[in-house]
Amino acid sequence: MELIANPNPNQMIHLNHQIIDKPSSSFIEANTKAVSLEHLKNDCIIPVFSKDNESTISHYQFVDTLYRQVQARYPDYIIKEPEIRVSHVIKGRIPSAIGKPAKELQEHEKTIYYERCAFLIHILQMKKTINGNELSLSIGGVRSLSQENLYSKKSLEKFKVFIGFKNKVCTNLCVSTDGVADDIRIGSINELEQHTDQLFLNYNEEIHLENMERMSNYKLSEKQFAHFIGKARMYQHLDKHEKQGVFPFTLNDSQINTVVKDYYNDRYFKRDIDGSINLWKLYNLFTGANKSSYIDNLLDRNVNSYEIVKELGISIENNSKNWFLQ
Repeated sequence: MELIANPNPNQMIHLNHQIIDKPSSSFIEANTKAVSLEHLKNDCIIPVFSKDNESTISHYQFVDTLYRQVQARYPDYIIKEPEIRVSHVIKGRIPSAIGKPAKELQEHEKTIYYERCAFLIHILQMKKTINGNELSLSIGGVRSLSQENLYSKKSLEKFKVFIGFKNKVCTNLCVSTDGVADDIRIGSINELEQHTDQLFLNYNEEIHLENMERMSNYKLSEKQFAHFIGKARMYQHLDKHEKQGVFPFTLNDSQINTVVKDYYNDRYFKRDIDGSINLWKLYNLFTGANKSSYIDNLLDRNVNSYEIVKELGISIENNSKNWFLQ
């Protein structure tokens, strides 16, 4: 199958005053709800490791520590309050409410905590424009207590931290491979700053932006897009041996359906009149569909979307073979 370059990439670039905007939505949508930092601090209990009764690092500590770290790192910028999403609430009750029917419980008799938490911190003035879309630098984290063995003694706990950009027009996250530390293991909250400092040092903002801007230089024809979607569905059913040497694609069937629907209908990233779609639009269709992921998979699939679109661009630029297009 022929790979084609976009002959008019400059037509995709707009001036700052042409930036499109729409009402804000969440960076993740699946099975989550918005909560405040104060809610995590004042209304949630802290689960413990049952064998030694040592407390876990709370979601509040995680978010608040990174929030203060960002404020210290960017003292001359306005840092918005963290946008926090949680899921999988674990409910309980105080001892005096034992045996009381659930419908009769008073608020002070209920206890809760959330198994999973994701948050995003926006740095308002650090903005870039790509393909007519305004991007703002954003930093955040992901934590899931489902990955901890709370029935054992206290051990190192796993956290994920990321730095990247949020597309204002669609609230999609744009995260590159070097913008994610997805396996931070710490025994105390004080160790978190060391890991996040290292992440900030390793993250190359300029290269990330250059790679995203380059996406608009290439496009897929309607046939190539259809071929890619078919291969994406096939990839999920390949056996281990067949997957070797094929670039992974982690969006699920439901999310691929969303990509196809938005290819036709998305207000900002749908196909061109001739059915073609440039890679910047395709990338945003992927990251938009990824917002339906559970918190556990959000970052992995986001980075995978970035990497596979980058691979498509390399294939087009070099006229080289790509399993998803050949």
